[in-house]
Amino acid sequence: MRASIAMHPEISPIAAGLGISPEHLILHGRDMAKISLKALQEKPARGKLILVSAITPTPAGEGKTTVSIGLAQGLKKIGQSVALALRQPSMGPVFGRKGGATGGGKSSVRPAHAINLHFTGDFHAITCAHNLLSAVIDNHLFLGDAPLKPEHVLWKRVMDMNDRALRIVRTAVGKPTERVTGFDITAASEIMAILCLSESLLDLRKRLERIVVGFTPEGEPVFAKEFRVTGAMMALLREALMPNLVQSMEGVPAFLHGGPFANIAHGCNSVLATRMALAYADFAVTEAGFAFDLGGEKFMHIKCRQAGLAPAAIVIVATIRALKMHGGVALDQLTQTDTEALRRGLDNLAAHLDSAAQFQRPVIVAVNRFTNDSEEELALVHEFCAARGVPSATADVFSHGGDGAMQLAEKVLAALPQESAPLPFLYQPDDSVETKLTAIATKIYGADGVQLTDEAKARLALFARSGFDKLPLCMAKTQDSLSDDAKKRGRPRGFTITVRDFEIANGAGFLVALTGTMMRMPALPKVPAAERIQVTDEGIMSGI
Repeated sequence: MRASIAMHPEISPIAAGLGISPEHLILHGRDMAKISLKALQEKPARGKLILVSAITPTPAGEGKTTVSIGLAQGLKKIGQSVALALRQPSMGPVFGRKGGATGGGKSSVRPAHAINLHFTGDFHAITCAHNLLSAVIDNHLFLGDAPLKPEHVLWKRVMDMNDRALRIVRTAVGKPTERVTGFDITAASEIMAILCLSESLLDLRKRLERIVVGFTPEGEPVFAKEFRVTGAMMALLREALMPNLVQSMEGVPAFLHGGPFANIAHGCNSVLATRMALAYADFAVTEAGFAFDLGGEKFMHIKCRQAGLAPAAIVIVATIRALKMHGGVALDQLTQTDTEALRRGLDNLAAHLDSAAQFQRPVIVAVNRFTNDSEEELALVHEFCAARGVPSATADVFSHGGDGAMQLAEKVLAALPQESAPLPFLYQPDDSVETKLTAIATKIYGADGVQLTDEAKARLALFARSGFDKLPLCMAKTQDSLSDDAKKRGRPRGFTITVRDFEIANGAGFLVALTGTMMRMPALPKVPAAERIQVTDEGIMSGI
């Protein structure tokens, strides 16, 4: 039992306030719960969806989750019915570079420590289901009755931790089935994406069965259903499929469910959590990971396309420090006032505004305020937005919670149309992979074009033989730049995107295009955040 459990408000009144029946509430202690999928039956969406994304961030992140929570609290402050639909944290960043992912200050979700660590066990269930399939595949290889050869297995293993040493491993050393494989982080697992995109247990089963684990020597796909453990994987994922309910510091209901990274996966919380928020509130605030070029684009082309969702408005989070970084200021100098660098860095904000505008939704800029931001710098950003005809507001949500987001909330409401037009897409499913890649690279990243390595071309040809080239794309690209080169800040021009390889995620319903040097298993930094974390003799945690 957590030592601080008595300090956290109970979740049952929050569920009751939404109108969720007690029979649909599965409590995990007093302050967290899972919601039965039956709570969605005969409960159509009533709310409008507000998507929060961001500009290209600094390594520490720009507080997109904090602003999402603050905006929801601001909407509540001005009398609106609102719920959050957010991703749950991975322990990779918790112990790695960024630390926790539950917001910050007075715009946080709670119980933060529990959410940042084991929460309700969803990540563990996903890890186990993924690795069960891995173990069964290797067992069939050992017994000699697998429908594919060891060198043709594409399915790896996963764990919820940053560990560069596991990127490439050799298994069954010295045995006939010896092969080179590796680990991805759980957030990049296809099982994670499947859980986030599934809408029912039946949908989950179908998606698990159609996972492609490899190809025969003749180039035919081998599906997970052929290993006869779909039922066992379902048993591990049955409860994990139910969305989690917690609350913000100011009592806003928050459905936290699923946690794919947006730089190496599709970066959105579960469809089911989003549907819960839309069904039980007039406004659902959700986020898409990293900047709009990553999470925002995937939110539209993967999540919205598959689930038939569409945001009513888009909020782009910017910070003075990130804009100055894009203007050429070193990371250790970002607290110093520098209006000229800020002006140069506004080009990055312009790029994301241009990208978001292509989806024909009203766009609002939220400037997430930090202590060292000067009034002159804040005014420059608002003047820039006003000149473009884009509403903007300073969000002082870390220090003031919902009170610091009331102006932002008012501007979001004022921008909402009475009726939203159908969501336009930048490519169609039947387009060639090269056409899809070019659309994303040129219209979202600002690239001149795309080039494929010989390895990528060979892999794509293999996938195309079975029709997998008709799937949407999930780009694995650095979050540090609009380009595929992390060192290119601001708004790069005159570059091409290099795709070095493809991976198949047929159960999730997309192809993964690996660009630049992106790895699906992150590494720890020189000084991991884990070094800050302590537990007292009384069981009180600090440092997350």
